Amino acid sequence: MNVPNSIAAASFALLFAWAPALLAQPGDPGASEPAAQPAEPEPEAEAPIEVEVEGVKHPPSVSSLTRNEVRQLPGAFGDPFRAIEIMPGVTPIVSGLPFFYVRGAPPGNVGYFLDGVRVPYLFHVAAGPSVVNPAVVERVDLYAGGYPARFGRYAGAIVAAETTAPRSDWHGEGSIRLVDAGALVEGGFDEGRGTALLGGRYSYTAGLFSLISPEITLDYRDYQARFSYDVTPRDRVSLFAFGSYDFLSSTEDDIETVLFGAEFYRVDGRYDVRFPDGGRMRTAVTFGYDQTRVADGRNSRDVSFGARFELERPLDPGVTLRAGLDAQHDLYSTAPRPYVDPDDPDVLAFEALFPARADAVVGGWVDLVWQVDPRVSLTPGVRLDGYHSNGAQALAVEPRLAVVVDVNDDVRILHALGLAEQPPSFIVPLPGLALASLKDGLQRSFQASAGVEVDLPFAITASATVFDAVFLDMTDTAGVRPPGNVATQVPRSQGSAKGIEVYLRRSLSSSVGGFVAYTFSRSQRNLDGYTFPAAFDRTHVLHSALSLDLGHLWRSGVRFSLYTGAPLLAPPVGAPAGYRPNDPERDPAFYRIDFRLEKRWRFLETAWVSFVVEMVNATLNTETLGGNDVGPVTIPSLGVEGGF
Repeated sequence: MNVPNSIAAASFALLFAWAPALLAQPGDPGASEPAAQPAEPEPEAEAPIEVEVEGVKHPPSVSSLTRNEVRQLPGAFGDPFRAIEIMPGVTPIVSGLPFFYVRGAPPGNVGYFLDGVRVPYLFHVAAGPSVVNPAVVERVDLYAGGYPARFGRYAGAIVAAETTAPRSDWHGEGSIRLVDAGALVEGGFDEGRGTALLGGRYSYTAGLFSLISPEITLDYRDYQARFSYDVTPRDRVSLFAFGSYDFLSSTEDDIETVLFGAEFYRVDGRYDVRFPDGGRMRTAVTFGYDQTRVADGRNSRDVSFGARFELERPLDPGVTLRAGLDAQHDLYSTAPRPYVDPDDPDVLAFEALFPARADAVVGGWVDLVWQVDPRVSLTPGVRLDGYHSNGAQALAVEPRLAVVVDVNDDVRILHALGLAEQPPSFIVPLPGLALASLKDGLQRSFQASAGVEVDLPFAITASATVFDAVFLDMTDTAGVRPPGNVATQVPRSQGSAKGIEVYLRRSLSSSVGGFVAYTFSRSQRNLDGYTFPAAFDRTHVLHSALSLDLGHLWRSGVRFSLYTGAPLLAPPVGAPAGYRPNDPERDPAFYRIDFRLEKRWRFLETAWVSFVVEMVNATLNTETLGGNDVGPVTIPSLGVEGGF
């Protein structure tokens, strides 16, 4: 089996330790009594549930989703990360698979972070549950563009998840489904000064597939562990470790072919401080290990070490300074591929793209949150990153600006713009695989958006946002679809994306709740002198959902998703080399319906148990992509959840 082709197939199938004294002012009480102490939530059987897209608390172009709200979203299986696909500006590659274009930026240009720690991918075996137990995730923020200066090294969007604050009261939850089981428990010690959290998920799909389809082997699991200790009322030290493992293979004639094999592990040590003036500081170091395994025994690995420093200090009642430094060192290696011709063009191309090497990046950022007056807020900022990879260097200078204007108590105007850059990227993010073609320069995007958000009666919020993005020197291989082996090509293209996003919502936790999210957009590429729509450009993307409280602790929900077809870029017979039509025919539109039904029982005051039936693409519709039928991609789920 050809290794690069197998990687592409698997892809689609599925700082420095700064001392606090350096930043504390002489005589500042904060220099001797630190510690970032998030407020501890009161224990409760069922937390308040809400979905937020905030323009005042969060920067423009940010959609914030709480995990408790996502529990009521059909087709999300309670995973906050799976709810990303319903947000405006997000265009799926294939229905049911969590690889997205966000405002025209390809999947390889979307960065994933958990508590500030880089994560290579979000979902088990590409289409499964998230690689982090949902119970440890408090909130997921989607920065579609023009994000704050503290985020960088990605020229598309940012998905940033925040974990729950440590709690000293004993609590936990778990679930048992047809394909896996998961649990999480957390509690305190030393009179509440310390906390310990343990969680994870284990799939027994390997045993199920051995009975149903013996030639398929599918396995995944993950874990999370966190320990924190309050050294003083204002100082906290903590250690957060998490990891994920996935394996998918097929066996024919006693020969096993690995279709997707990946794992990653992170250990993040932190020292958090909160100053008396409301400021905060974090110093952290991170160790990581990533690996992707493909056919013929070839493994690609990355051993990484990083450090970061973040500071937030009020300078004035209306001005807050935010700044940080971070660095990362990655050591990439690949196992040699046995039994191949070393002069094979595909082998040579793969080795040129993914050589063994040491990469490094050092960056710093600063911005000011300036409340000009009670109704106008400005956040100017800048980020600088210096890259080194395989003997090549590059410097990125990225200015950012966000503006929020409160017209009145119910109407807000939101603006965001900025420059974002990143090294070349693979088709989709995979652990341990990073391109080494920095000598051809960085990818660059100019991102701008303007919108209005309105609070309506009956707790309904409506927003409309216009966005415009320009992409330079992109490595969007999937978007331009070069002829031949896409896994060994990195064509540099130019591009653009523009459109409008409309979002109307009422909390899904209401007796009657729901949302409508609609995106009208056009994403284009320019390559070899031809301008054409990106391969996964979809003019219309619509998501809507309705959630109903049926009474007696019964709850149901239904979701409808519709998007128009992607363009057919195959050149006509006799066309010049590299030709792609500017206004091609498109695949048929696709729609699907998801549903969710839950019955909950409460007992012992704070404990609960739920029986949940859920299904993605309950209509069993088949999608057409590139003129070929895909699927139907459908994911049923039947399980029991509980917590205390």
